[in-house]
Amino acid sequence: MKKYLVLSIIFILSITVAFLYQLKLDSIPSISYFPLDEETIFLEAETNLEINSKANQKKYTLTWDSLSKSDKSMYLRQDVSLLFTNGKLLGALSKWQEDESTINLSESIHTQGTNYFQSISYHHGEIHYPNGSIKSIQQMSYDELYVIENNSYDIHSFHKPKTNKDILWEKGLRDKASQTLLYRWNDLVNHYQINKEDYMIVPLTALNRYNKNSLPSFSQSQTDQIIGRLWEGLYKNYIVPITYEKKHVSSYVPLILFSKDKNHLLVLFELNGKKERLIQQYP
Repeated sequence: MKKYLVLSIIFILSITVAFLYQLKLDSIPSISYFPLDEETIFLEAETNLEINSKANQKKYTLTWDSLSKSDKSMYLRQDVSLLFTNGKLLGALSKWQEDESTINLSESIHTQGTNYFQSISYHHGEIHYPNGSIKSIQQMSYDELYVIENNSYDIHSFHKPKTNKDILWEKGLRDKASQTLLYRWNDLVNHYQINKEDYMIVPLTALNRYNKNSLPSFSQSQTDQIIGRLWEGLYKNYIVPITYEKKHVSSYVPLILFSKDKNHLLVLFELNGKKERLIQQYP
């Protein structure tokens, strides 16, 4: 009798926890793509990475900022920003505000060592018109920073190489990150038995190139819609679990695969060792 009572209590608690978690997720506004508003723009949309270091000290502070400002207040403004170091997820920021034009995301991270930092942000706005129509604006921004620690703990950083030594460091850090990511990505591709020849493959951190450039065989308008719906799915399936579960998450740069037959896209990623695949049909 006691055994059944204990099992019943465990079952009820499990259902309650699941219900409360789902209730919490339902209270989080989703990012929803709507036709782009050609009469509304972002006045600013940028991501910035900088460091603050002191001489002869091993540790330094990385400042991670994302800022966007639209030309008018909107029904809903939402921004998300992802930060990676040497290909591995270091953090995620997300914020939404109603009847606002500006969103500022900022975080300071105390760290050390030689690192290659990358951050990509998605800036989004939702506009509701009196006639009932809903439109949106969107833009991506990106920044990267190379941080070099020498033997005396002096810290050198750069966004773009200025010397021959910088060029060597840039190549070395990129190669190191690529080696890590290729191992992870190939493991995901093999797990889902994907033929890479059928896809155009783009890391999430390179997605900002499609702000102004269209995907092959698509118009810019079609590209904007594909990218908007992609971030809609990323937000729900990747960013929300990272930013709202309030626990450490191990992950690497997600991989985007655009099918060459113009049918669908795939997003491959890991969360705490669990392999995930997001499939989205093209509109």
